[in-house]
Amino acid sequence: MTATREPLTRADLTPLARAALNRTPTAVTRILGGSKKGVYRLTFDDGPVPTAVAYVWSPEEDLWDAGPGDPRDPFSHASGLTLFTAAADRLAAAGVRAPRLLHADPTHTHLPADAALVEDLPGGTLEDLLDGDPAAVPEALERMAALLATLHSCTGPRFGKVALVDNGGSSYGSSCEQLVVARALSDLDELPARDPRAAAAHPQLAAEIRALAARVRPRTGPATLIHGELGPDHVRVTPDGDLALIDIEGLMYFDVEWEHVFLQLRFGHHYAALRPEGLDEDRLRLYRLASHLSLVAGPLRLLDVGAFHDPEFMRGIAEHHLGEALSLLKTAS
Repeated sequence: MTATREPLTRADLTPLARAALNRTPTAVTRILGGSKKGVYRLTFDDGPVPTAVAYVWSPEEDLWDAGPGDPRDPFSHASGLTLFTAAADRLAAAGVRAPRLLHADPTHTHLPADAALVEDLPGGTLEDLLDGDPAAVPEALERMAALLATLHSCTGPRFGKVALVDNGGSSYGSSCEQLVVARALSDLDELPARDPRAAAAHPQLAAEIRALAARVRPRTGPATLIHGELGPDHVRVTPDGDLALIDIEGLMYFDVEWEHVFLQLRFGHHYAALRPEGLDEDRLRLYRLASHLSLVAGPLRLLDVGAFHDPEFMRGIAEHHLGEALSLLKTAS
């Protein structure tokens, strides 16, 4: 169980910076928010690049204490340099911007963990812009809709993590919806011991998951390229207004409805500008309930580990989504 995360220092990260840029950072600042890797901004006094960002995938930086994820499970722990580089390559081929990779160290030469140095994208997140600059919101949402159209026009031969599928591998499971149902039932089974409301509603929630799944018609054809956890906090806005995706390790081929349920949850009233025609309403209903249950079980698991910097924030997420799941149950009845 991880009690604290000691931040890396300038001395720790200097070898990586020198390997990537032949420069020594004058300052290192940990960027809070991530739970699966360490993220640090490196500042330089000289040269054309004033800052860069280091990613460090070490057990000490991973709050979940989950260990390596099974690549054949699309929902397994999305962390690691291999997933990041595969996702970066796929996004570049798709024409979707992400921080440019400056140096990758899979051999643990400079740190005792997988690490990378990437382009720093100043300008804040799309979440910052939506919350603080009303005049810029319409254009930013237009750009976001265009980014989604580009991303979701790309497909793969099978569902699964990009790192797996693009190397010829296949995922567990027979379909996207089958995997979502199995995950939702597993998340649901964790909850009765944690909350009496979940315990009381467990039979009804399990029945509702199965009823919603029964309405989903089989889908043939390729799977869609999706980010997997695409909130406005995972989109950087550059000074020229361009958008770039971050936290891309979960990139996978899957049902586009899985992405749109998360987009609606995170973008709120702004989501209407991002919704395309032709989404499968039955899949949306199933995936919405599954997402709410995941956003109860996941934060509670993270709180069990006990190292997240803002536990009340995580408790709030779990409480909100339990309420949403129970509300959906009332609507269905």
